Amino acid sequence: MTKAKNGDTVLVHYTGKLTNGEVFDSSVKSEPLKFTIGSGNLIQEFEQAVVGLRVGESITKEITSENAYGNYRKELVINVDKKDIPEGIHLEKDKFVQIPQSNGNSYYAIVKDIKDSKVVFDANPPLAGKDLVFDIVLVEILE
Repeated sequence: MTKAKNGDTVLVHYTGKLTNGEVFDSSVKSEPLKFTIGSGNLIQEFEQAVVGLRVGESITKEITSENAYGNYRKELVINVDKKDIPEGIHLEKDKFVQIPQSNGNSYYAIVKDIKDSKVVFDANPPLAGKDLVFDIVLVEILE
């Protein structure tokens, strides 16, 4: 039976957990995740964990925050005057918003707090600073 290798397009089921066991994402009750190993579209250590697996085999892979979504960066928590927030942006605590910038780019942030004249945004990825554990099962090798 063939083993998965770099360049193969594969289908996997996974369950992503924090180190305390809390599940943050899973494909088990839905469609498997399709990706090409080594493409760089996913966390590199997640992709490489599949290398060497045969269809039906599984692996549990621990990935440190540095190798997943990076460390939590306090400088990405910003206070913005409400008057500087473009019209049409709906602000709701703990929800993602897309903030356009003057250079035409935009960024995503979570609304952490809404005060009288300021809004606190956190532009860190939600899993930044967290070590992750993935249970991965190789479902199929497509190519």
